[in-house]
Amino acid sequence: MSVKRVILNTLLVCGLLLAAYLLYTVFSRYSLDEIVQSSGTIFGPRLVAAVGFCALSYLCLTGFDWLALQYVGKPLSYPKAAIASFTALSIGHNLGVAALSSGAVRYRYYARWGLSAEEIAKVILFCGVTVGLGLSTLAGIIVLINPMDVARVLRVGSGNSFGLGFFCLLLPASYLILAGTMRSALRVWNWRFTMPSIRLAIGQVAIGTLNFICVAACLHQALGGGAEVSFVQSATAFVLANMAILVTHVPGGLGVLEAVVSAILPGAASIGGLIVFRAIYFLLPLLLGLPAFAISEVAVRTGRKKQLEKRIEQPPQSQAQLL
Repeated sequence: MSVKRVILNTLLVCGLLLAAYLLYTVFSRYSLDEIVQSSGTIFGPRLVAAVGFCALSYLCLTGFDWLALQYVGKPLSYPKAAIASFTALSIGHNLGVAALSSGAVRYRYYARWGLSAEEIAKVILFCGVTVGLGLSTLAGIIVLINPMDVARVLRVGSGNSFGLGFFCLLLPASYLILAGTMRSALRVWNWRFTMPSIRLAIGQVAIGTLNFICVAACLHQALGGGAEVSFVQSATAFVLANMAILVTHVPGGLGVLEAVVSAILPGAASIGGLIVFRAIYFLLPLLLGLPAFAISEVAVRTGRKKQLEKRIEQPPQSQAQLL
């Protein structure tokens, strides 16, 4: 086994152990009585809706990878893109620094499916840009719709919050303009990057924004069981929290989401609602993603072992001809 593979496997194992520790950290902050009592206020229909919006979000995320594979010229089948995306992000969302943590898992999948290191890096970059476009678009819309809460949390004037909203919307607009007009490649060290086609760029903005709308809707359903909360307020809290999480790279957004939600929705930031949201959006996908990743690793190792045994048992061509 090469040194590079040993290092990568070690990092993956450490990452999985860190994910387990972070999950323990999230839930150990509260007593069992607090969790049970506050979670009991969230009724069945809201739980079902929250899980549904979570599933829609991860469905959108699989579209990130599928579009990225079109961009790099390696259009794998959708099931392959979906399993790589879901497994990588179910783990990456819990570890923080998603570009690195989920990128390592993506590498394991895409490398065995024929993508080069440069192509995998472009897939990761494309997905990261899609995340930024989606968050920026939804942030711009939310700031323009709900400037008062944004100004209160950021401690700026309402005029400044409007300016922030227009700036957020300017980013995806500029990206679309560049995609439609820029034809020359951008060189970074020895790698060359080109803007995606306008069709792919529109897809990035649309599916990136839809993903964050679904996550905000999941949070809204979780918080709505304890108090009357509007979707716009939930989306405002989620957008501002995600901006802080992207800057700080706090694993799983531990503490950041709670602080922002408490600032915007002091009456709705129940322990149960936030825990239910974390359990649905972070824990549930992780419980599905970890076994999926482990099964794929075992399947690959078993396949390689069988291939090696076949090569050992099969006589060389020259000996076969002599016999």
